[in-house]
Amino acid sequence: MRQSSYDGRASLYLIPTPIGNLDDITIRALNTLKMVDIILCEDTRETGKLLKKYDIKKRLVSCHEFNEEKVKSVVVDDLKNGLNIGLVTDQGTPIISDPGYIVVKEVIANNLNVISLPGATAFVPALTSSGIYPSQFLFYGFLNAKDSKQKTELQSLKNLKCTMIFYEAPHRLKNTLTNMLNVLGDRNISISREISKIHEEILRDKISNLIDVADSLKGEFVLVVDGNHDVVDYSEMSIIEHVKLYVDDGMDEKEAIKLVAKERQIAKSIVYKEYHLGKWLDEIDSRIG
Repeated sequence: MRQSSYDGRASLYLIPTPIGNLDDITIRALNTLKMVDIILCEDTRETGKLLKKYDIKKRLVSCHEFNEEKVKSVVVDDLKNGLNIGLVTDQGTPIISDPGYIVVKEVIANNLNVISLPGATAFVPALTSSGIYPSQFLFYGFLNAKDSKQKTELQSLKNLKCTMIFYEAPHRLKNTLTNMLNVLGDRNISISREISKIHEEILRDKISNLIDVADSLKGEFVLVVDGNHDVVDYSEMSIIEHVKLYVDDGMDEKEAIKLVAKERQIAKSIVYKEYHLGKWLDEIDSRIG
């Protein structure tokens, strides 16, 4: 599907807002906020503060993770009726670890315009100020809050060479750093907090050296973690050895098979059959022996 963004039709505008300092907003974002007929926002109170600073008066409609399914059809109807709509979240660029994706997907499915404005987002300044190699990176967002699932996610990222970027909440920071140390090893890390605000701070060190101070830190965090520069060459390893490597490291057998299939870019069924055949043959050998 091709889309010509500026074809004269009413459009949904994704408008980045400041992540801290309210001066960090583009002229284009302000002009778009003034131009649209309706503004969808994560929290009308937060957006209201921004609009008040710049003397913008608009109709605000709540759009958050709990009501997006209901809001999406109303948005489509309004666009078809010629109303321009802005979408903002409390801070930063919409949809990046924030609500908005469901609405955007529905608008696109109805062949209507979505125009995303460039602007503030937390992970870019965190990366560029980290001192960690920036040319190849993975933005992951929030890891799973459940401990076991978070460890599984980290295990699947363990062998990536690229720099990795995560968001984290203050009450989970220490546990996440501990899991990173145990799964990824003691890598270089940068922790940025309160970006662009008066208490902005960046901590750069090894993961092990920052765990003890984690509980004393406040705010929202961006973690920039060095990639794995000692990646194992799996071409010299059998599928059975590959799976055992993760199982011996504490990973669930099912998850290990899934990860090996992904890393080798082969069907999961192939890994499953070969691994379990190997286990069966080992069992036979042990009985004979």
